[in-house]
Amino acid sequence: MSRPIKVLVVDDSATMRALIIDTLRADPDLLVVGQAADPIEARTAIKDLNPDVVTLDVEMPNMNGLEFLERLMRLRPIPVIMVSTLTQRGADISIAALELGAVDCIGKPVAGGGEGFRELAAKVKAAAMARIQPSGASPSTGPAAGEYKPSGSVVAIGASTGGVEALIKVITSFPANCPPTVITQHMPLTFTTSLAARLDRLSAPTVRIAEEGAELTVGHVWLAPGDRHLRLMSGRVPRCTLGDDGPVSGHKPSVDALFSSVATACGPRAVGVILTGMGKDGAAGLLAMRQAGAATLGQDQDTCVVYGMPRAAFEVGAVERQLALPRIAAATLAAASVSPGAR
Repeated sequence: MSRPIKVLVVDDSATMRALIIDTLRADPDLLVVGQAADPIEARTAIKDLNPDVVTLDVEMPNMNGLEFLERLMRLRPIPVIMVSTLTQRGADISIAALELGAVDCIGKPVAGGGEGFRELAAKVKAAAMARIQPSGASPSTGPAAGEYKPSGSVVAIGASTGGVEALIKVITSFPANCPPTVITQHMPLTFTTSLAARLDRLSAPTVRIAEEGAELTVGHVWLAPGDRHLRLMSGRVPRCTLGDDGPVSGHKPSVDALFSSVATACGPRAVGVILTGMGKDGAAGLLAMRQAGAATLGQDQDTCVVYGMPRAAFEVGAVERQLALPRIAAATLAAASVSPGAR
């Protein structure tokens, strides 16, 4: 953007507002135009200041952040970053907020200092570029996901900013006997745990946080924990392995780490899917999957919250087909139902 990104900070704690404001002001591309202690003040500030992005506490007096977000997305859609305590309750509320249309979430520092907010400025910049739709609005629906005919293929999915809503749309369209599926979503551990539980409640398949040595079996979805890389080990039945090595492509967990391992472990017996997200993580790994004979799909620009990761993958030739989000589940199941030699 040619001008600074205007940010409104909403939190009932004066100390937390000051910490967030100091963190944002350290970036010359961001301009904090105001602050509010509760949703009532925030409503007036949004009208008066017309911010580009709002940071919103999940729990506040007079109206909780979730209720305020629902009204905001329905009446005046605007990019929102949820700022949450790193507790299970905070994570659960944050996942619900992402379903309602919040762009991203970040945990509050557990101890003094701004280290816990080191990613806040980047998340605000990504949010400013996000495609926000009014609550209830969605792209035209695609074909029903239909049945899955096991063929021995594995599905690998990568996502980041906007990924929670996208993953819910895809995984809730999978049948109970879905192909073995592994997912990396950029998100801290507390939030990935909550996301797995949410997907498990909403979906026919079983969804769990990945465990070391877990076998990939039909009807199961494994989500990378937020603090370790998820990779696959080859064998008669591929297995999950968790790595505590450093960031790959700038992330931990990394989509590139997952996709690259799937290319090696599964070769053509795989389907790779890259969904909405900022940056380039996943592009190289998805290319490795395609070169190994896997089918590869990417979410299209019109239905991405942030068309960063899918764009990067498409530009390097990693994406075989780009599709609108409502069509991803059906296309994934169809590709996974076909034996590699028949593709």
